[in-house]
Amino acid sequence: MNSQIIQIIGSILLAGIPAAVWGYIFYVKNPYRRSVIFYAFFLGATAVFPILFYKYLWQFFPWINAFRYTQPFTANMIGPLGFVSIPLSVILTFAIVGVIEEFMKHIAVRAMGTSEFHDIDDVIELSILCALGFSFTENIMYFHNIWVHQGPQNLMLPFIFRSIFSTFVHVLFSGMMGYYYGISYFSTPILRQQKTIIWPKMMEKIFGIDDEKIFAVQNLVQGFLIAATLHAIFNVFLEMEWTFLLVPFLIIGYIYLTYLFEKKENSKKFGYLTTHDSAPASNLIGETVDAIIG
Repeated sequence: MNSQIIQIIGSILLAGIPAAVWGYIFYVKNPYRRSVIFYAFFLGATAVFPILFYKYLWQFFPWINAFRYTQPFTANMIGPLGFVSIPLSVILTFAIVGVIEEFMKHIAVRAMGTSEFHDIDDVIELSILCALGFSFTENIMYFHNIWVHQGPQNLMLPFIFRSIFSTFVHVLFSGMMGYYYGISYFSTPILRQQKTIIWPKMMEKIFGIDDEKIFAVQNLVQGFLIAATLHAIFNVFLEMEWTFLLVPFLIIGYIYLTYLFEKKENSKKFGYLTTHDSAPASNLIGETVDAIIG
């Protein structure tokens, strides 16, 4: 067996370890059929390739490279000088990274269709599985690059770091996004059951916009902003070498995601949701995402 094949197989095996471990940890919280698990994982794994294709196009169309527009801000510093300061270019760069990666992971969840969405926990679980697939592909490329250019003896520390931190943050951010996407998807029964949510009805009376659409869009956008922002913050911590912040950051994130998983209303079985009695909810969410991406 030649060295290239060994490098590829070895990288796949290394990337599979954290995916399997984290997948099991969250699987026991909400067990799912194996066929659905592998399908969600596969969709997440393939969600990396559009990003790679986007980067490939830079050599032909350099103007589509969003990161080139952050470079003029390298000299602009954010933060109290003398205490801590971050180049604005770093913040903008990782904000773009957060938006792109969280968007693609969410698209993978949407690509599953909605037949498996029976409660909010289902949406969280499937979002996490897609995130694990996404991280799996990322890790393969990362480990393979180190193996080829630095040798297998330099894989241990990157393997430990990406297994504990990088894979986990993908799970955290997608899990949070999944929670808010679940609320958005089940906006109709949630609004009907929780009479205390009155602001969408007030907005409907003022602006004439359907209260369910308002509530669905608000939660979808809120979840996306939370996931993308936290993703950017994590990358900024790495770039600035503030590694002492990573452990508390992840602990707080895990506690919050566990809290979201254990909320009682998450386990309510809504079944196949309809926005109105005859219109599928997927149409509502599809319209929302289409509106966001233009």
